[in-house]
Amino acid sequence: MKRNVLIIGAGGVAQVVAHKAAQNNDVLGDIHIASRTVSKAEAIIASVQEKGAMKQAGALKAHALDAMDSAAVAALIRETGSQIVINVGSAFVNMTVLEACIDTGAAYIDTAIHEDPAKICETPPWYGNYEWKRRERCKAAGVTAILGAGFDPGVVNAYARLAADEYLDTVESIDIVDINAGSHGKYFATNFDPEINFREFTGTVYSWQNGGWQSNRMFEVGREWDLPVVGKQKAYMTGHDEVHSLAANYPDADVRFWMGFGDHYINVFTVLKNLGLLSEQPVTTAEGQEVIPLKVVKAVLPDPASLAPGYTGKTCIGDFVKGTKNGQPREVFIYNVADHKEAYEEVGSQGISYTAGVPPVAAAMLIATGEWDVGSMVNVEELPPQPFLGLLNRMGLPSRIQDETGDRALEF
Repeated sequence: MKRNVLIIGAGGVAQVVAHKAAQNNDVLGDIHIASRTVSKAEAIIASVQEKGAMKQAGALKAHALDAMDSAAVAALIRETGSQIVINVGSAFVNMTVLEACIDTGAAYIDTAIHEDPAKICETPPWYGNYEWKRRERCKAAGVTAILGAGFDPGVVNAYARLAADEYLDTVESIDIVDINAGSHGKYFATNFDPEINFREFTGTVYSWQNGGWQSNRMFEVGREWDLPVVGKQKAYMTGHDEVHSLAANYPDADVRFWMGFGDHYINVFTVLKNLGLLSEQPVTTAEGQEVIPLKVVKAVLPDPASLAPGYTGKTCIGDFVKGTKNGQPREVFIYNVADHKEAYEEVGSQGISYTAGVPPVAAAMLIATGEWDVGSMVNVEELPPQPFLGLLNRMGLPSRIQDETGDRALEF
């Protein structure tokens, strides 16, 4: 059994992680939150205390930390006695935090793929550029490292595995669809870190089709999806983390990721990109100041965490998985619907943060109990999905399935 959790990061997702960890501290033990700006971690602690989220009395502490300093991360792991690290900081710190976990033996969980600040959209498979290069070291050290354990990537990976194991004999395609039908009431904002959000959409759109990597431009391929609760929604094929691991684990299937965008978002994004304001490369102003345009845009946009109080509407995220069963064609849609207002009322964050923040806590609980403490590096689809999805059912992210027999809740 592993106990005591160190949460890296103090944004909207970290707030959800802290609340859910507090609600389950009988399993997880002490909770520590680390951020470069310690006041942000302290604000999360105040929110947890205000909501009375702690299931039982226990440690809940804030720490100042530069997560780009691997030695400092390792020192804090040792100081706090943390045996599980949930990394929900910037995608730029993944490797330094992972290195600290390999050094100390702590289990590692993240929710997104590592990114080099100076590079956008590297050669696929993306996990092969950084994470998977450390597989053997994790195995040699007996370190459990669960990659991409948010919702997408994360829960959608578990949905693909569940479909392949229980509902299909062969898998021909996996289409992951992410629709946010909510409204934050701002002229323009992103639902998570604007820098990471825009980097995701300025590069090549990679999909795995016909046994190989296919490339497209952003917003080049779109289609309408008819989904439960949110109805008919336009979504565009987008490059995304889970495509790169699912393609490795299901190489005979086409794997695509689709995200919903409104016309207003596309128009603003296109203007910013065409003006060069989404570039990660530095430019020099007339006054001689060197700035990175993308970071300037991030600085002037609303903090995603600030959107939560006024956010309304719902999200629908899930997998359409096609294949055969008993020699006949079959398709299943396994999905979750989340509500922005309900998320805010429970944990003070909007629904996008909620869907990303609950799953890594479920993964941490499965490491704590030993069910997912595998002593090696894995992506979520390489683990049994039933205990994970069963926990999520009870923690606020219930799963449903739609097939030829109708639409029903999934019970585990």
